[in-house]
Amino acid sequence: MSALTGLERTLERFGESLLDRFRHKEPVELVEALRKECDDNIVVCSENRTVVPNAYDVELAEFAHEELERNGGRVDQVLTDSLLRHGERRGYEWAGPLAVHVSKSRDVPNGRYRVASHVMKHVRAGGFLR
Repeated sequence: MSALTGLERTLERFGESLLDRFRHKEPVELVEALRKECDDNIVVCSENRTVVPNAYDVELAEFAHEELERNGGRVDQVLTDSLLRHGERRGYEWAGPLAVHVSKSRDVPNGRYRVASHVMKHVRAGGFLR
């Protein structure tokens, strides 16, 4: 096994164990909501090309956000990785670099979370050079 494959497996196990820690806090439902948001916003460009949004915003109710912070998890990265695997399984092409941003909100409609997506423009490395 290559070092890279071993590292990938280690990171995937870490992400899965992190989600397991929060299983009683509805992470499975949240992951499904992210996948649904992705699937509901596909753009079929051709027979071989399906594009989906690349930026996802997850607003968590204050209590849920604080619980996740207390447990020290990088939930945004775990959710990004999970969504990336979903897109790969479906053959989706991201509209740019994939990112899931998690934030706290006092106004979520179901009292738990809200998920939204949009297309974030590509950021080129040249834009950072001075």
